[in-house]
Amino acid sequence: MLILAIDTSAVASAALVSDDAPESVLASFATADTRTHAEVLAPGIDALLAEAGVSGSDVDAIVTGVGPGPFTGLRSGIVTARTLAFVWGKPLYGVMSLDAIALEVAESTDSAAEFIVATDARRKEVYWARYTFSDAQLPHLADGPHVGFAADLPDLPVYGAGAGIYSDVVKAVPEFSTRQPEALSLGQFALARLAAGEQLLDSTPLYLRESDAQVPGPRKRAL
Repeated sequence: MLILAIDTSAVASAALVSDDAPESVLASFATADTRTHAEVLAPGIDALLAEAGVSGSDVDAIVTGVGPGPFTGLRSGIVTARTLAFVWGKPLYGVMSLDAIALEVAESTDSAAEFIVATDARRKEVYWARYTFSDAQLPHLADGPHVGFAADLPDLPVYGAGAGIYSDVVKAVPEFSTRQPEALSLGQFALARLAAGEQLLDSTPLYLRESDAQVPGPRKRAL
């Protein structure tokens, strides 16, 4: 199964993963910038397909990270995924973006049996979720996602860029203190869950806060 995975909950990223490829990876990219999603995503996906020598017709499904994340950035990836799924006539699945980091934690040699994944939500807050893990199993979402202050997180090891920012108030794991959700791990997680016969989400975004943009009210008519 060949999956095009897209995530823009933090950085802009995309990946082609397949259960027939070595380590499941055909090609991937991720930017370092968290504010240029719309500008880099479409050209990046085009280059990704060219690098792997495949076209949209070869893709079996599209997976998009559904957040949580900032409104504008998250929307860029989801809209792109929906558009490509429509144009190519492919099924579209959603995966909670924090799951990407949770999979990396579960694959590390020193992963805890219960842990938190946290990313930067700005406004001095983090997006976070709690996971449990046991050997030979995928990480299980036990609670979340939520948005809130880092100081209010459960007293557990915390992985991800949100932990790195607030390492003075949480049990940050240094090796993961800069990690952001990326499409590569997201796609691998989707492959593993589909292979296990598990259900994925739809593409409904997980906006945990209202957009900063406000619709202006009706203008008063001058007398």
